Amino acid sequence: MKRGVLLAVWLLALAGLGLLVSQRLKVSGDLRDFMPAPVDADQRLLMEQVGDGPGSRLLLLAIDGGDDAALAALSQGLAGALRPDPRYTQVLNGSFDLTALDEKLLPYRYLLSPTLDQQRYDKAFLADQLDQRLDDLSSPAAALLKGLLPRDPTLEVLKLAERWTPARTPETREGVWFSPRREALLVVQTRAAGFDPAAQGEAVSGIEQAFHRLPGAGGARLTISGPGYFSVVVGEHTRREAEWIGNVSTAGFILLLLLAYRSIGSLLLSALPIASAALGGIAALVLAFPQVHGITLAFGFTLLGVAQEYPIRVLSHRRAGEDAVASVRGLWPLLLTAIASACIAYLAFYASGVNGLQQLAVFTITGLLVAGLCTRYLLPRLLPAQVRDVAQMPWLARARRFFDRLPRPRWLPVLVAVAIVAALALAPGPFWQNNLAALTPLPQDLLQRDARLREALGAPDVRYLLVLQAPDAQGVLRLSEQLEPKATALVAGHAADAIELPSRYLPSIATQQQRQRQLPDAASLRAALAEATQGMPFRKDLFEPFVADVEQAKTLPPLTPEVFAQSALGQRFAAMLVQREGQWLGLATLSGVHDVAALEALAKDSGGNVRVLDLKAAAESLVADYRVRILHALAIAAVLLVLTVSFALRGWRRAWRVLAPMTLATFLVLAVERAAGVEISLFHLVALTLAAGLGLHYALFFERDTDDAAEQRRTLHATLVCVASALLVFGMFAWSSIPVLRAIGLTVSLGVAFHFCLSTLMAPHARPD
Repeated sequence: MKRGVLLAVWLLALAGLGLLVSQRLKVSGDLRDFMPAPVDADQRLLMEQVGDGPGSRLLLLAIDGGDDAALAALSQGLAGALRPDPRYTQVLNGSFDLTALDEKLLPYRYLLSPTLDQQRYDKAFLADQLDQRLDDLSSPAAALLKGLLPRDPTLEVLKLAERWTPARTPETREGVWFSPRREALLVVQTRAAGFDPAAQGEAVSGIEQAFHRLPGAGGARLTISGPGYFSVVVGEHTRREAEWIGNVSTAGFILLLLLAYRSIGSLLLSALPIASAALGGIAALVLAFPQVHGITLAFGFTLLGVAQEYPIRVLSHRRAGEDAVASVRGLWPLLLTAIASACIAYLAFYASGVNGLQQLAVFTITGLLVAGLCTRYLLPRLLPAQVRDVAQMPWLARARRFFDRLPRPRWLPVLVAVAIVAALALAPGPFWQNNLAALTPLPQDLLQRDARLREALGAPDVRYLLVLQAPDAQGVLRLSEQLEPKATALVAGHAADAIELPSRYLPSIATQQQRQRQLPDAASLRAALAEATQGMPFRKDLFEPFVADVEQAKTLPPLTPEVFAQSALGQRFAAMLVQREGQWLGLATLSGVHDVAALEALAKDSGGNVRVLDLKAAAESLVADYRVRILHALAIAAVLLVLTVSFALRGWRRAWRVLAPMTLATFLVLAVERAAGVEISLFHLVALTLAAGLGLHYALFFERDTDDAAEQRRTLHATLVCVASALLVFGMFAWSSIPVLRAIGLTVSLGVAFHFCLSTLMAPHARPD
């Protein structure tokens, strides 16, 4: 096939893959795809609460830049704009919200309010309440109460609104919450899960747009905080930094190849296998998975950095006047061994059982196979017939002589191994990084601001939960009611600032029925009202709507969790009452935990039906289980790698010369990082795997070295270009402000340097001293 036709067919195939990808690619942002399957009840709750729990859905808002009246007006305007928006399930700012209880559930207020637990709707109670209403009607709240009075003279709606307001609230001025710094405060609960950055981004954008549309917002400033907002900030910051690093490293890589080969045509053609690898990997993902995670694509392109070495080897090892197809045919056994070995290493990610890492394995393995096959069968047929032999470069001959003169004592591997053991044994701090928070790229001032707003608003603690367990939902609600006095005592004793139990929102059916029995019939209620209103300026028939609601409440079926979940507060309540594995769980949120031991004592006294869940401890155990699974998979991959290399090289001695420097360099990276106090995370393991794949290439081609001095220089040239390109890309990552990118960049950069040095010093052609 002619070169032009082959190139056209190749480009058309890439266009077809691009069309397939553009039509079927659906990018997911759910970070739980990169978390392992939980193995116990606490880990399962952790996964749910991090994404769906009440604390993860809260956005904390502060408005400053004006006097109290102006800020209060902005707070009321923003709350009014957000409450009808389906993206938000609850908006609180300290003002009374008539929509807190749906119109169809208003008669249920007598079953939900605790008033009837201590009072009766008799003459004395009604007279006292109506006397208070007369005072209220002469207060600034008269406009609000005037509409409520005929239907709710005892203000049960207001009592419920107060009960459903966070237990610990800020100071109220001008009818809304204010912080000690004179900021108007709001709490918004989103419908979107906290682990859905895209939906959280829409929710944050909706709040900002609604604020900027308010009259008088021009001189004020809106501040947002909370887990959902952090996910948006992290995503945007990571995207900007990755783009900047990618652009700079790409420009540097192009310049490097131009300097190395001085051929724009060869440079452009060598990009085709890499483009094919990327599109082929994504196409495999869209065919194998309904959605592809954005992190899979980001890390996948990073891991595909191994594939850039394939065309570099072809360009560097080609002799002047030699046919490109014949040249690649001679390199193919080693290239095939390198490709197979890298694929085996990445299979460890597939064996992890984690959806995100399985996607990463499919993408990377497919990409490497496509890049290798394109380099073997397509690229040589497109390369120009006349090339410059890199072996003729004078500087390369001098470089080769320099490397040949380096001392290579036989005891070098033993010395390196002893140094590794000593460094690992004496390294400070824990070996493994189990704290996911340590990997956050959030600036410290954002975290401090979040802590300040959370303290001012009394927002739920994101670490601790009180978990109630019973065979059915009503059992959980009854248990919750039994705990209410003890929880009140713990708050009074400063064990916690607030404990929010599920029964705070919905009492059990038994309690509702008990309250129903305390409601008077219509005739008795009218008689009590007639006596209570004597001497008061109320019309005789003013409270007929009240009588009608009480009469209706006496015959209502008890309010169930399923029905209540459809109300305005249903989303929050539904997150506090869940069914798991044949049991029902009540999740009580805690604010301002000061005495964990007191909470654990409460749980111990419950007979095993209540426990304190430490989400941080559960997260650390999840990470530890995850790491063990990955390490087991990597160990199996290492055994397969040894067998593959030994079979390909047809001898244990040759395999040793390839595997020994790779193994020593990998552990040397670990030793250096641990000696520097770095705690090893999952991202370091991913980076070590990538660096090992690159190092395997160096060792394989140095092992291939022959007595042909020119071929030795070609091998050195290809390896130097590969090393320089890897250091260029991952060296940029090492300077990143994002902990994950920095961990990958530093680990791979160290790995590339150590792999190159040890592969050179332990190469078979070198004469040891």
